[in-house]
Amino acid sequence: MQIICEYNMLRSHQWCFLLFNILLLHALLFGADLVEEYLLQPTPGVYTDALVLDVRERARKLDLTPARDNISQAYPIGNPRACLNPDLFLLALVFSSPANASQREAVRRSWANQTRVLGFPVRTLFFVGSARTSAAQEALVRESDRHGDVVQGRAAADSSPGGPKENMVLALRWVIAFCPAARFVLLTEDSVFVNLLALGGYLLGLHRHPEDLYLGRVIQRDSPDRDPARPSYLPVSLYADRYLPDYCSGAAYVLSQDVVRKVYVASEAVRAPLPADVFVGLCARKAGVVPTHSSRFSGAKHIRYNNCCYRYLFCSAGMDGRELAAVWADLGQIDRTCSLLKTYYGLVACKALTYLDKLSFFSSQGHAADPADPAAAIGQ
Repeated sequence: MQIICEYNMLRSHQWCFLLFNILLLHALLFGADLVEEYLLQPTPGVYTDALVLDVRERARKLDLTPARDNISQAYPIGNPRACLNPDLFLLALVFSSPANASQREAVRRSWANQTRVLGFPVRTLFFVGSARTSAAQEALVRESDRHGDVVQGRAAADSSPGGPKENMVLALRWVIAFCPAARFVLLTEDSVFVNLLALGGYLLGLHRHPEDLYLGRVIQRDSPDRDPARPSYLPVSLYADRYLPDYCSGAAYVLSQDVVRKVYVASEAVRAPLPADVFVGLCARKAGVVPTHSSRFSGAKHIRYNNCCYRYLFCSAGMDGRELAAVWADLGQIDRTCSLLKTYYGLVACKALTYLDKLSFFSSQGHAADPADPAAAIGQ
């Protein structure tokens, strides 16, 4: 009898140890996301600051008719008719360098190859900066003529949400002037895979009025760069605060149409040379808009591929054209359905592998992957 009791106690300790490790694993994988999701939800705003009220009122009355009448001045490739659907639910604006033609083509053939999500119209356009040569400009014009989905702003050559803020201002101005009917605007990069179906379903299911929405992976308490030797140097004379404002990672985030207008109006008062995603966060703060966090945005992280995981996430960064094509083909298989249990397992698997990828011990030092192997292209 004593032996049996000791054996049962031993088994109980083993089960407790196993349960503890399972709970620890889940805390590591999901704990931070759940805490952030709970803590970083905006409370209803009560606007008493006169400057905030002024920005919001000017945004409400904003009229960009002159921009429509003189489109060629700021937009060498304007495509003013690219966004005429009065019922447009979601506009995806993809920031891309003029030289990234092959990457834009990969995006077109993958996730951007959707015109409706859950019955609601969506549109994907590419926003590029100034080309460096006349030959590159001619190539962009031909690409625009062929696809009708390119908008070019007359600003710096490197155009991305993390690039010059002037490009962001031009992009927002174009949206307000030529796509005012879009209920939501997704700002992203050409190296990001976007799950429009999951994102659209989330936006349709919002239990709040679709205004003041600034949704993404929120970055908090990020310190400005005070090193004069670095190109991102931000002197105290231009930005005195100890921390940057809360902002959504520039890899992918969503603005409601009214926030696009508010950020654009507030941008007039921002002179600091900030990265564009931080710039949007600062403008949002000046307009009384608080970012909403969702852990379904990857931020700048590349998430290790798992079919059921990717069906749940909104995006994954750091994808080349080959990876985009492989992921899109695999997700498109109609016999691949995901139950609740499979989705749960997929999230555990992709998060665990993503964290392991960051450890130097697990960095890729082995044999090169076979280029013909589609599983290798999507990280399986």
